[in-house]
Amino acid sequence: MALKNIWIAAGDGDLDRVRHLVEQESVSPNAPDEFTYTPMHAAASYGQIHVLELLISRGGDVNVQDEDGDTPIYTVENVETARFLVEHGATLERQNSEGVSPIDHLREEFSEVANYLQSVLSPASATTMQVTQEPSQQQQDVALEQLTSSLMASVEEIMQRAEAEGRDPDEELRAVVSRTVLEGVVTGYAMAEAEPDETSEAPTKKARVE
Repeated sequence: MALKNIWIAAGDGDLDRVRHLVEQESVSPNAPDEFTYTPMHAAASYGQIHVLELLISRGGDVNVQDEDGDTPIYTVENVETARFLVEHGATLERQNSEGVSPIDHLREEFSEVANYLQSVLSPASATTMQVTQEPSQQQQDVALEQLTSSLMASVEEIMQRAEAEGRDPDEELRAVVSRTVLEGVVTGYAMAEAEPDETSEAPTKKARVE
């Protein structure tokens, strides 16, 4: 089997191999592979904090960029690794070549990490993000009034149709009531939600080390 290159070794957490390549073969911790991915990106992507510690001690840059302008913080998938990079100087108030910040990049797939990074920049904002807003009493009353009116119309229609057809309307009535209850829950919460912000989100990348 061929020996691991530094990008694979960093992603695998193979500390001995990484140390040998850096110390004995003078491979830079910031050396890009064919995709401009560095050992720092690879170690961060797979949460190999012990490898990151070694790389940083040998000149690894926590803000080194790949061809997309992504730094290692863009690749993290857990809060522990994100915290390590932040504590070692990772820049959060930045954008990559597509104009996307690390927080926006991570928000969809790794919301816990994004929330942590947001808390580093703005604790109050991060707290607000995690609060689920419930509908107010007024909003619930409006939704109930609308649904009650709709339900009564549906019941009257079902009763008239069942009478004309000479059949039992009970099953159809139960179905329309159940549907109305579900719609009431969905409608009430939809009314309480704020309009979402339009943000650009780039897909999360894993280390390109295969």
